[in-house]
Amino acid sequence: MLRSLSIRDFVIVDRMDLEFAPGFTVLTGETGAGKSILVDALAMVLGERGDAAAVRQGAERAEISAEFEAGTPAALARWLADNELADDPGTCLMRRLIDAGGRSRAFINGRPVTLAQLREAGEFLVDIHGQHVHQSLTRGAAQRELLDAYAGLRGPAQAVAAVFRHWQEAHARRLALESNAAAYAAEREQLEWQIRELAALNFTVEEWQALGAEHSRLAHAAALIETAQYGLEALSEGENASLAQLNDVISRLNHLVEYDAALRGILEILEPAQVQVQEAVYSLRHYQQRIELDPQRLREVESRLEAIHAAARRHRVSPEALPETLARFRARLEELGGGGDIEALRRQEEAARENYLAQAKKLGAGRRKAARELAQKVTEAMRRLAMTGGAFDVGLTVLAEGNSHGLEQVEFLVAAHKGMEPRPIARVASGGELSRISLAIQTVTSRVAQVPTLIFDEVDTGIGGRVAEIVGRMLKQLGREHQVMCVTHLPQVAAAGDQQWQVTKSQTDGGVLSTVTVLDGQRRVEEIARMLGGVKITETTRKHAAEMLGL
Repeated sequence: MLRSLSIRDFVIVDRMDLEFAPGFTVLTGETGAGKSILVDALAMVLGERGDAAAVRQGAERAEISAEFEAGTPAALARWLADNELADDPGTCLMRRLIDAGGRSRAFINGRPVTLAQLREAGEFLVDIHGQHVHQSLTRGAAQRELLDAYAGLRGPAQAVAAVFRHWQEAHARRLALESNAAAYAAEREQLEWQIRELAALNFTVEEWQALGAEHSRLAHAAALIETAQYGLEALSEGENASLAQLNDVISRLNHLVEYDAALRGILEILEPAQVQVQEAVYSLRHYQQRIELDPQRLREVESRLEAIHAAARRHRVSPEALPETLARFRARLEELGGGGDIEALRRQEEAARENYLAQAKKLGAGRRKAARELAQKVTEAMRRLAMTGGAFDVGLTVLAEGNSHGLEQVEFLVAAHKGMEPRPIARVASGGELSRISLAIQTVTSRVAQVPTLIFDEVDTGIGGRVAEIVGRMLKQLGREHQVMCVTHLPQVAAAGDQQWQVTKSQTDGGVLSTVTVLDGQRRVEEIARMLGGVKITETTRKHAAEMLGL
């Protein structure tokens, strides 16, 4: 739902801030007052192309901002999230700037976007029916989605799209295998050889770490033995061994400590050192007994390391990555399907195709039934809207191969007058007729339509009296399901509105300015009376206006 619209320096509007309500709102005013400018401003902020003519004379730039309640169209919430444009939950702020040179910038929730993105987001939020091009009902995809929604076929349509993708994937796999059979066979042969080689190596990361440590020890065994012996001689076995000298010092201090207590502190430092040196001597003896020169084992370890390095070089990976490489080769071989059974792929493809056709035919049957009912109801609604000879139809063109949307192309067709050939709705020439056809469609499908805000401009062109009253009632009925706005010059339509805004134009020193006033009570009676009576408004006209408003 549209919450607010802020307009600055747009055409003949200098500054305008509007708050919108649910239900049915009518915009009225004298011809040329600028009623359609509000619709133009909204179309501009929804992605309509603009140029320097949109900027009010003398201003540097035009700026239009619209705030929408974004929680209702779930598709919009997903679109904003997918495009990283989501901001406050339930809100979508759209902004458009056009400078006096015609340069345009667009923003969604404060982030710069392209005009195409602005237009795409706008299609979730507003439908403008009339002379403007921003109408979802003129797009084939929207027509198909509306028919499916009306028929309760959204779920089956999504299922058809899923099975179509599955069929196309199976088709692509089969074609790829057929066109690359020789290459796949060569790849499988190479993979099988690589897998045999790495499996025979029987290598693990844990072994690699253990081999590294063992090789380091074996390669330096002589130096390690020599150093251990040197340590033993220096500490306990040599002529001037440290341990013997330390023991002698401690013995002498023990004999003299009774003569000077100050020596006790020195003994407390030396005695732990004596214990630690003795422990070091025990450890060195144990280490010396364990370590030994083993040239045979060293050669074995070096041979194993060389085999591992050679395999790593062939596959251009580090030795640690060899187990992962083996797993990758096995996964790829599995992906290639072992022997590459083309017949099996053909059977899979045919099964996927049959599944698609079965579901698509069922979807098509549902569409044909709903199309007949929708065509009849919309035709009846059109005829109530002064299109007596008009007719609406839903064309279902058979697609030979089908696509992700089914086995038929959906197209809304309209004959505005008796004897005319039904044509696509997008080619209906008259803006007023297009608005009334759209009103008829929206009224019939109001409970399933996705776009929350509907705007009708020129819907009352060429009608009056009883038909105008019917249009008003239909718009009011539509307002119970959607937010509806209508630019009108007919009092019958205006009187049906839940809210009424009056657009007026005034002359100032800076030029012509357009303003909007929210009418209620007596002011609304006066505006309806003006629409009924023209220049001279009488008490009888006011009474008639009050009666139309139900006051």
